[in-house]
Amino acid sequence: MSPVPDLFSITFGRSGPLVVFCHGLLGQGRNFAMVAKHLGLNGARTVLLDMPNHGRSLWTEHFDYRETADIVARWLTASPEVGGEPAVLVGHSMGGKIAMLIALEHPELVDRLVVADMSPVTYRRNHAFRDIVDAIKHLDLANLKDREQASEVLRQYLPDHAIRAWVLQNLARDGRSWRWLPNLDLLDAELDRVLGWPEGVEGSWPGPTLWIKGADSDYVLPEYTPVMKSYFPATLKVTIKDAGHWVHTEQREVFTSTVERFVLPAPAPAAAR
Repeated sequence: MSPVPDLFSITFGRSGPLVVFCHGLLGQGRNFAMVAKHLGLNGARTVLLDMPNHGRSLWTEHFDYRETADIVARWLTASPEVGGEPAVLVGHSMGGKIAMLIALEHPELVDRLVVADMSPVTYRRNHAFRDIVDAIKHLDLANLKDREQASEVLRQYLPDHAIRAWVLQNLARDGRSWRWLPNLDLLDAELDRVLGWPEGVEGSWPGPTLWIKGADSDYVLPEYTPVMKSYFPATLKVTIKDAGHWVHTEQREVFTSTVERFVLPAPAPAAAR
């Protein structure tokens, strides 16, 4: 048996449907902590998983979606927490593409699929992520005193407080020095591949698929519906108002209730008196 890939995970709940969260670029599993805790308290077993090249998980030499999906699939197969049990995969952004590929290429591991604000397409424009990666380069870790200083330096490049705080979650203290948790050199050099979709992906996955769009985001557009439906014919699309790409944080309660209805069975009606 091949060894379990070195992916960091946190679990909530002890019984019920298994739900595994796959975060986006420059994120961590804990980005979904509030959603996972809620589901864990209401009848699900949830796993927050740091994707390869992120958080406290392994790094790779190159970024490749198929390789990344295979690594996560091997973890789902061999880890004691999951052990190959079919799971509900919830993937946002980059994690959405990873989850989609697992469903397409390792269908036995997926019971249901939730894709949050991502489409199985190549994005030709770099969107906000190029600006974020470029901003991070301006931070001189060797002379950094504290997080407040880091936030102040990044403010001129990332004026949005929420995005800046999200980025700084990736900054870790290592003794007296600082380091970034993600494999930034790799993600910077191969950002176009992160924004892409692998060539030659064929077939379809027939299981229930929830496709969540942030109303103010341009990652899920009408012209992407045919390709999404070709891969996932049982897709139900839901648009959440007043939310952009980070729909799971900008409208957490709505996102959580939407996923909960999709993941957890409705309670049986009370017996007639």
